[in-house]
Amino acid sequence: MITTDGQTPAALAAELGEDIHVWRLAYDHHQGRAPLLAMLGAYLGVPAVEVHLEVSEFGRPALAGSQTGAFSFNWSHSHDQALIAIARGALPGIDLERLRPHPKAIPIARRYFNPDETAALEALPADQRDRAFLELWTAKEAVLKALGRGLAFGLHRLTIAGPSDLPVLHRLEGYEAEQWQLHRLILDDAHVGTLAWQGLPRRIRQWTLAGTD
Repeated sequence: MITTDGQTPAALAAELGEDIHVWRLAYDHHQGRAPLLAMLGAYLGVPAVEVHLEVSEFGRPALAGSQTGAFSFNWSHSHDQALIAIARGALPGIDLERLRPHPKAIPIARRYFNPDETAALEALPADQRDRAFLELWTAKEAVLKALGRGLAFGLHRLTIAGPSDLPVLHRLEGYEAEQWQLHRLILDDAHVGTLAWQGLPRRIRQWTLAGTD
């Protein structure tokens, strides 16, 4: 694996520190977890087959055995791309969606989102709603993944506010929302991604693996 600027994940692993590393890569669903295991192996300094994972009650994967606690990670894939987030001392949540028409965006929002979020979507011109809907969706999913919970937790139990490029967790039922960070990822015109974690602000470092359009 090599980045578009000629670096390797193995070399960059030593620079993790308190940063959060985000990797964007080409993906085919037939690969399953292979790209994730390869990346984790690069950070651990072992072959992908020697990466040990366990899955929590709600489905969040984590390093297991002697590798437990080396770092935390999360990943998401949509169509032909994937994102991987890696951090120490924080549990990252990341979500990726490919932009596409969502003719039922408003009905879905009315059912699953906060009324204020739905009203904001309804106020937008029709040609802006698909992106705005996915920006909200990925932000909510990223928070739930950072919590280690799935959609069953309830999308209505958290509220995202702020402008498109600077989302803010306004409310998270049962938690102190001000302790959370949201970061909109700069990808391309065809994808929307959001990173979330609980704790202090951190520097986000982002790379694209060669061969990813």
